[in-house]
Amino acid sequence: MDTASAQVFAQQWVAAWNAHDLDAVLSHFTDDAEFSSPVAAQLLPETEGVLRGKPAIRGYWAVGLEKIPDLHFEVVHVYTGVSTIVINYRNHTGALVSEVLELNNHGLVERGHGTYLADDAAGSSGA
Repeated sequence: MDTASAQVFAQQWVAAWNAHDLDAVLSHFTDDAEFSSPVAAQLLPETEGVLRGKPAIRGYWAVGLEKIPDLHFEVVHVYTGVSTIVINYRNHTGALVSEVLELNNHGLVERGHGTYLADDAAGSSGA
């Protein structure tokens, strides 16, 4: 992914999150995408932090939006790699977070990872 495309992707991603529009966020993911997050491990321990498929990812993010009604992200940096984009952002609590997103040939996320600077990821996310 080139830098310009990564910037467009990140702006669409943050706009969807800030609108709390799960359909728009999930439109960037394949149906069988996998997403891992230490927050998921804390909020939904039965998942062991790994969500498989859009329905599971939607369910996790819906719980997050319910617990964090003032959720808001601000993109700080966007990094590109080979079929990878990293969106570094500041959340509504001021915490820095990075999403590492692995893309397929069509530019859709096949695998994503939420990464945090704190051991208590749920706490730093306000959940």
